Amino acid sequence: MDIVNPALDDYLLAHASPADDVLRDLVEETHRTAPGTTMQITHDEGEFLTMLVRLTGASSAVEVGVFTGYSSICIARGLSEGGRLLACDVSEEWTSVARRYWERAGLTDRIDLRIAPADETLRALPAEESVDFAFIDADKVGYPTYYEELVPRMRPGGLIVLDNVLRGGRVIDPAAQDDADRAIRQINDTITADSRVQSVMLPLRDGVTVARKR
Repeated sequence: MDIVNPALDDYLLAHASPADDVLRDLVEETHRTAPGTTMQITHDEGEFLTMLVRLTGASSAVEVGVFTGYSSICIARGLSEGGRLLACDVSEEWTSVARRYWERAGLTDRIDLRIAPADETLRALPAEESVDFAFIDADKVGYPTYYEELVPRMRPGGLIVLDNVLRGGRVIDPAAQDDADRAIRQINDTITADSRVQSVMLPLRDGVTVARKR
């Protein structure tokens, strides 16, 4: 199921603030080295992340799922002066690409990469409400765990953004019953019923949920 009409793709991308050379080159290299990948966010979603980070005045951010670093750049660019992004991933291979582009973007001093299972990294964070912004775009089975680790650590007014919450329409297909499908349905229902947050699900690309800590 196409969440966004393919006929509108080029129009949508053309009507977001344009990508710079760093992001364009990163997209080209990612598509060349990982052809057919759907793990990299699109430019309009990246601009959306930057805007949200700036609107919240975030100085402390967490990203779960780095891949080649496109979303990391978008988040880090939106941080306030002196802000830091904790980037969680398990792949040395793909994050080595990310590191090169973070350096090109002049963002290495803003990004702290942790190569380890994200649940372990999140559990090791201080328990106080200190995170301003979080983005979850990793293994879908882990979403419920990542969300539950992050919510208590978000400051009031902080945002958690989750990608791929529509699973290409599989969330409404009763026949779609793999582990990832069930995990995404679970987290979608959890967020809706969670009195700790105010949330909205947007049909942006493959579905994006924005949850604001009350």
